[in-house]
Amino acid sequence: MKIIFLLLGCLVGLAGIGCWIYTIVEAFRDEIWKGFLTLLCGLYWLYYVFFDFEDDNKWPIVLGAIFGNAIAFGIISLAR
Repeated sequence: MKIIFLLLGCLVGLAGIGCWIYTIVEAFRDEIWKGFLTLLCGLYWLYYVFFDFEDDNKWPIVLGAIFGNAIAFGIISLAR
């Protein structure tokens, strides 16, 4: 059962990281300076995804980036 939680946690974590990287790539496509700020500053990343990020699937991507890694941490903690 432990291995299932670890694998599930890793998959959810990878999805969260993928969403986060997608938002950073889109910031770089928008403006180079926005890309660097989203990469280096978490508060600007939050500002960018809530106010400047435009995508058809904006909210699933943003929520996946924000909560994906938190949920993965919780699942992996259950495996311990």
